Amino acid sequence: MTLAEVARRAGVSAATVSRVLSGSPAVKPSMRERVLTVVRQVNYLPNVHAQALAGGRSRTLGMIVSNIENPFFLGVFMALEEHATQQEYEVLVEHTGYRRERLVASIRSMLKRRVEGLAVIVSEMDRGLIEELAAQDVPVVFYDVGRPARNITSIRVRYDRGTQRTAEYLYSLGHRRFGFVGHHAGLGPLEERKRTFTEVMERFGKGVRFATASGMDSPAGGRHAAGDLLSGTLRPTAILCANDHMAVGVLRELHDRGLRVPDDVSVAGFDNIGLAEHLCPSLTTVRIPQRMIGQLAFEALMFGDAAKPRDIVIEPELIVRESSGPAPGTNRRRRID
Repeated sequence: MTLAEVARRAGVSAATVSRVLSGSPAVKPSMRERVLTVVRQVNYLPNVHAQALAGGRSRTLGMIVSNIENPFFLGVFMALEEHATQQEYEVLVEHTGYRRERLVASIRSMLKRRVEGLAVIVSEMDRGLIEELAAQDVPVVFYDVGRPARNITSIRVRYDRGTQRTAEYLYSLGHRRFGFVGHHAGLGPLEERKRTFTEVMERFGKGVRFATASGMDSPAGGRHAAGDLLSGTLRPTAILCANDHMAVGVLRELHDRGLRVPDDVSVAGFDNIGLAEHLCPSLTTVRIPQRMIGQLAFEALMFGDAAKPRDIVIEPELIVRESSGPAPGTNRRRRID
């Protein structure tokens, strides 16, 4: 069934059918209903891509993420998609693998698809992208890597505070040998967590020893990094992870080495993905509200004011669970300030 056939059956022009399907207000209610009745009767599905190319609304949003396998990004996507679906929008997703060149290609691909808004939920950035996107008429939301500008909303998290609070909590439990597990060194949001960890450790003074290790953003990467830490001379009693995705692998590596969590080693993650509370032991982590981020991104894309750039800052929250406890040989109790 073609648009022309719908027009013939409704007794109107093809242009009128196109205006009805695109939501144009320049159609009389009676004629709109006549067209929609035929559309329902024949189960006509419009070619959305063709409508966009013709200058109509695509009713499509784009979302670009660094790692679709990481449940954090999936959580943001699900929230964004839920709100988009309620407004009869679709969401297209592309994955960069933390590669800057792939980010550039993905953004340009989305713009070619005539998306009506673009959520860029990544840790990598390419110089010049923000200026390039600010010159477009498409609203954009950057998570962690952008800055407010025309048509651009920035959402960012105080990773420094989340990392600091986790380290201070474990220090209060008597831990003095710390390890940090990260990934993709050099990318801004990830480097911030590692840098804050190092600064806090140095502030604790000479009684504290620490080391860092890295792997891929995956449970296997977490196992690899934890193995490096545990094979060294430090033998940490507390391991902080850049995210929960890697912490899953850290827990497995400790188990396979016969180390008990938290009796021998405490572990803390970051993000509070849905899996965190169901692990055994359940994971101490820093809560980053994925559903809120998805909702904020949707609202900024759909209802934001291009002339009034916004900078949204999210404060993280430490969630204490079973994977953290007093350092071996101490009798300290858990506490949260």
